[in-house]
Amino acid sequence: MKIGVLTRNAKGYSIKRMKEACEKRGHKLRVLDTLRFSIHVEEELPSLKYMGKNLGHLDALIPRIGASITFFGTAVLRQFEQMGTFTVNTANAITVSRDKLRSLQILSRHDIGIPQTAFVRDKTDVLPAIDEVGGAPVIIKLLEGTQGIGVILADTERVAAAIIETLQSTKQNVLIQKFVAESKGKDIRAFVVGDQVVAAMRRQAQGQEFRSNVHRGGKTQSVKLDSVYERTAVRAAQIMGLRVAGVDMLEGVDGPQIMEVNSSPGLEGIETATGIDIAGAIMEYIEQNVLFPDIDIRQRLTISGGYRVAEVPIDVNSPLAHKTIGESGLRDLEVLVLHISRQGAIIAAPGGSQEILPGDVLLCYGKNLTLRGLVPPPKPKKKKKKKSKSKKA
Repeated sequence: MKIGVLTRNAKGYSIKRMKEACEKRGHKLRVLDTLRFSIHVEEELPSLKYMGKNLGHLDALIPRIGASITFFGTAVLRQFEQMGTFTVNTANAITVSRDKLRSLQILSRHDIGIPQTAFVRDKTDVLPAIDEVGGAPVIIKLLEGTQGIGVILADTERVAAAIIETLQSTKQNVLIQKFVAESKGKDIRAFVVGDQVVAAMRRQAQGQEFRSNVHRGGKTQSVKLDSVYERTAVRAAQIMGLRVAGVDMLEGVDGPQIMEVNSSPGLEGIETATGIDIAGAIMEYIEQNVLFPDIDIRQRLTISGGYRVAEVPIDVNSPLAHKTIGESGLRDLEVLVLHISRQGAIIAAPGGSQEILPGDVLLCYGKNLTLRGLVPPPKPKKKKKKKSKSKKA
């Protein structure tokens, strides 16, 4: 296969390792400077030129797009997508993951741990927002910050308000986020490839530094994740639409708390800490997907009007509960069960003898009207009660 990698750092560790892994598997890797492309938009003929010349065919593309060139880099990546090239991460997923606020907004729709976060613009809303996330100390984050830059710990509400007001006066967008004290300056980076965590490490801040990023001097060690942390990392990457991702999690008292889902995670720190060939895992994933590329189900469904894919949650009162798929009558209704989600695990392509249990979520394909009759009306969600702060004596 011919594989390309978009990057501005051709001599970096990650590119070197990908080149080694690529050659080891008998493929060719071409390192491409993201900013040397020109995009040509023409009816039925999307194309790209690289350094003024036709690029030629690529079987797959690995985007390593820096935050400072996200707009142009994702435009180039979208053009590759329009040309039918398999991309390890899509332009849309990268754009979403780069926006800290948008990422948290998307994650907040799901049952997945995230630190309480607020975003305000009016200075009169700052103190109420700090109180809403649990009070000082709080973390203040620049939306555009990377590698720990633009992340500030404010010990008191007064200091936090002053910092936020100063940053806003310079037209900076900032998030106010709960400080997860029990994490004690450490976090976990899980490296997700496809639907599994291929490696994980714990990063520990040094000295008085609370940021655990390797670029800030944080120390790393290999860690074996339990099923809850592993499942959370994979789910977070999938919610963001990322096939390859570095998922950063805090170890909270209530379980994992997602800090960030990184679309271009570096390999050096985690390969060094774990000794795992992550570059090789990425190449293996590319091989599998070039042979069997993803299908955009939504586009296919527009061809067959009246049909759709929907999730059908099963509760104790559901007529489907405790029946097998064969007994359920779904097949007579022309409804196919593609998979069953059960307590975080996936039962793929279940057979007719598979029992349906309360708590299952069935991913089904069938007629709109039929599926609408199977899906129960949504229940209003109750806001979680905030834990009362302990008063100091």
